[in-house]
Amino acid sequence: MLKLVLMICFISPLCFLESSFWMVQVLFFVVSFFFIMCNFCVNYFVNISYFMGFDIISYGLILLSLWVCVLMITASEAVNSYHNYYGLFLFNVLILLVFLVLTFSSMSLFMFYLFFESSLIPTLFLILGWGYQPERLQAGVYLLFYTLLVSLPMLVGVFYLYNNLTSMNFYLLGNYVFDYVLLYLSLILAFLVSLPMFLVHLWLPSAHVEAPVSGSMILAGIMLKLGGYGLLRVFSFLQLSGVKYNYIWVSISLVGGVLVSLVCLRQTDLSALIAYSSVAHMGIVLGGLMTLSYWGICGSYALMIAHGLCSSGLFCLANITYERLGSRSLLINSGLLNFMPSMTLWWFLLSACNMAAPPSLNLLGEISLFNSIVSWSWVTMVALSLLSFFSAAYTLYLYSYSQHGSTCSGAYPFSGGKVREYFLLFLHWFPLNLLILSSDLCLFWL
Repeated sequence: MLKLVLMICFISPLCFLESSFWMVQVLFFVVSFFFIMCNFCVNYFVNISYFMGFDIISYGLILLSLWVCVLMITASEAVNSYHNYYGLFLFNVLILLVFLVLTFSSMSLFMFYLFFESSLIPTLFLILGWGYQPERLQAGVYLLFYTLLVSLPMLVGVFYLYNNLTSMNFYLLGNYVFDYVLLYLSLILAFLVSLPMFLVHLWLPSAHVEAPVSGSMILAGIMLKLGGYGLLRVFSFLQLSGVKYNYIWVSISLVGGVLVSLVCLRQTDLSALIAYSSVAHMGIVLGGLMTLSYWGICGSYALMIAHGLCSSGLFCLANITYERLGSRSLLINSGLLNFMPSMTLWWFLLSACNMAAPPSLNLLGEISLFNSIVSWSWVTMVALSLLSFFSAAYTLYLYSYSQHGSTCSGAYPFSGGKVREYFLLFLHWFPLNLLILSSDLCLFWL
């Protein structure tokens, strides 16, 4: 694992060279393919040291981090063309990537906590430095305070564990089972906010609306997955408390998912709509994970990977139209079928993935999560059926309202996409539909 981290770190001097923007992007691609070739798809920890090691959950999420960071640079061509501090931008993305790789490959709960919190700092700089509106300061403060406030109890929980067990190693912690309410709450609250669960999700839409496209991509693609990953790790030794109290979180996430889906139906901002749809999808992930069943835990991982690619692609599409029309409002972004006809195909494909149409990985994740939640209690069928229906409803609303209708009079009559943009969207959509052919990696890893 250290070779991967050093490989990324050694790219850092190139960030500040003149006109090296695309060279850094190509080197990130090289690192990604190098990591794919180190294909340790096994369900136990490999490459173990005292500090780093990874199993299949870590492997998938590290690969997703590398992939999304490459696509962030590809999507942020405006930063390069306007000379908007592109050296610092590349360096920021690189630092963020290093923190994410270290987060997912940490073997120790304390090191995981340390890098989990550290990854917020480059994300905050992305929003504050390259965001669009003046409200980005408020969005940054929301992001920081929501996540920092609940992570302090987690630190106390980590120290309590260390005091009792004198070990922080994930592999060794799995041998113990705790039944202690305060420990349970302190360890999972930070992940529930990061996920984000309904009621503590308000930082997410504001951060997405104010962030540049790269910030939205990393938030939707990776930062939301940190919470799910943390829950998968800590529930190995919190099963007893989980069996007793998890019904609270399942109830909140399912009811919240339905309410957030209704909120989606009255959004007029493209980014806000996609951000709220993320909250609804992560609600299903949380509900399935909290049932602690085989289907739920495996399905939550599959949907996290699928959502990371799909949501990131939708934010790219929103940004492509924003660069042409200067607005993300649905009132102005209507009739895009006349305006950018060839881009409509990508809107269709990614919208179809967002509503879990086959053959996307989202479908596989949602089927297994629905199975796990319904087997946990048949009452949840009501919420799940509403969630499923409204998910299709707001996705169709997004697609039909943006593509059909009359074009805004301020827009030029026709605008083709660039090769870079089609390449970017293809790299989101292709892995999303390719992974279902090898779905055992995402689903049968326990």
